[in-house]
Amino acid sequence: MEGKPAKTIDQIPLEWCYGDGIVIDCTHKEDFVAITVDDLKKDLDKNGITIQEGNIVLIRTDRDKMMGTPDFVEKGTGMSKEATEWLIDQGVKVMGIDQWGWDLPLKYMAQKAKELNDPEFFWEGHRVGIEKEYLHIEQLTNLSALPPSGFKICVFPLKIVGGSAAPARVVAMMDA
Repeated sequence: MEGKPAKTIDQIPLEWCYGDGIVIDCTHKEDFVAITVDDLKKDLDKNGITIQEGNIVLIRTDRDKMMGTPDFVEKGTGMSKEATEWLIDQGVKVMGIDQWGWDLPLKYMAQKAKELNDPEFFWEGHRVGIEKEYLHIEQLTNLSALPPSGFKICVFPLKIVGGSAAPARVVAMMDA
């Protein structure tokens, strides 16, 4: 990350793991079509939301409804490199999605990278972390139960010393 080793899970600042939540609705995205900056901006504008530094942004695709089926891994959308970078540039350090992975589906990415002879296509959202510091959460559930904003998010990753990833309990808190 920026020429230095990336933070490991046990080095992530706790303040990154708690903040005002924002849900961006990308349920309109078709399978195998990446989420763009324009998709993010349109939903934010529609809901009158401006991202603030420290917000935790959750991308709603509704693909969590496929959990437990073969389609969960095989289908879905995914974050483009540009959309991931744009969120980071807005001051977002933690972001998440309710599908199998952050990027387009694995088999699709591998096939497309091979067809295009472009290794950069593979894990393009993940690879943003080589240059810009952030972390993302995958396989969230029930984002459809949350409003676009007005709630807090707590992320409780399992503290694995030296780990580049970890299971996490992610909790939304809303005033009653």
